[in-house]
Amino acid sequence: MSIEEKFSRLGTDNAPGQEVRQSAAGIEALMRGEKLEGKPVDFSHGDVDAFLPTPGSFEVFSAGYALGGKQAYTEYRGDYGIRELLAERLASFTGAPVNARDGLIITPGTQGALFLAIACTTARGDKVAIMQPDYFANRKLVEFFEGEMIPVQLDYVNAGNNAGINLGELEDAFKAGAKVFLFSNPNNPAGVVYSADEIAKIAQLAERYGATVIVDQLYSRLLYTSATYTHLRAGNIDPENVITIMGPSKTESLSGYRLGVAFGSKKLINRMEKLQAIVSLRAAGYSQAVLRTWFAEPEGWMDERIRLHQAIRDDLLTVLRGCEGVFARTPQAGSYLFPRLPKLDVSYADFIKILRLQAGVSVTPGTEFSPHCADSIRFNFSQDHQAAVAAVERLVTLVERYRA
Repeated sequence: MSIEEKFSRLGTDNAPGQEVRQSAAGIEALMRGEKLEGKPVDFSHGDVDAFLPTPGSFEVFSAGYALGGKQAYTEYRGDYGIRELLAERLASFTGAPVNARDGLIITPGTQGALFLAIACTTARGDKVAIMQPDYFANRKLVEFFEGEMIPVQLDYVNAGNNAGINLGELEDAFKAGAKVFLFSNPNNPAGVVYSADEIAKIAQLAERYGATVIVDQLYSRLLYTSATYTHLRAGNIDPENVITIMGPSKTESLSGYRLGVAFGSKKLINRMEKLQAIVSLRAAGYSQAVLRTWFAEPEGWMDERIRLHQAIRDDLLTVLRGCEGVFARTPQAGSYLFPRLPKLDVSYADFIKILRLQAGVSVTPGTEFSPHCADSIRFNFSQDHQAAVAAVERLVTLVERYRA
């Protein structure tokens, strides 16, 4: 693959956090009716003005700044005192020991951790099993490192109380030579949580075929009523074959500090540090101090954040399910909805552009998460409650306007 091809596949036009680029050709011809009035809402990411960062985060950041060079120039894998603190908290949360010295690295966001983990396990021609749909960067990073993707389908629509992983396809991928399996739990974009049985079987298959599992658990703290969560690393799996990725960027609204952690396999954490040393040196030194607030929020703070998100989720589902032909599974965790739209008399790609132009609503195309999801859109509902509901009502109005 040429360098031009590698970078052409990294297109950011529809990536979350990026404004959907508009092609003037044909859009005016597709526009019908007056622009819908309402506050613009960008559902491609959460609104940290609607949901403020963890209390005390700025004060801790300022204290880190006051330490000067001692905090600015930490070890490449992060300040050891902070790693010790995190190791204890993460071990308690996930149900398995975390080695602060050799088994944990602080990274520039969970995106940085994901990049390092895939780079340290994937070389040209290596086979990697990935879920579809799943986080958009998984596919792009495997392609960038010239790995061979083996897709495993997630039938979240018909899965009942499960996430919907096709375990037969996962085993087939391992039989075909995949030595890495990459997935998010809760799933991004669908918000489903893998059941204890699914996690146990993933662990069994990984052990049987000697595969490394990279699990992105970014939203594992934002669990809704009746949802139960099973940590892969706490099950019957070799700890040297697991990397868990977490961070405070979403649930805790600390994305601006660019903080993530990866923990697990000593061998892989060591590789990740070597690579981080030549990519970014370290996570931002002053920002690392903010991790002292993680898992140490005021009593009741997390419960209230979950309650508020669940209320928004439920109201948006009511609006969506009032529109004939729209399917939306109830997310069990996280702040994403991934509804399927009915047939329209414009392409789904054009509808997404029209949605932004006519209704001031930005969403992420489903094709970012799987080539099979052209009829789906993802939006992050961590927004002002009233503005989010009004935006989805405008979306439904446009669905009716452009219904086939």
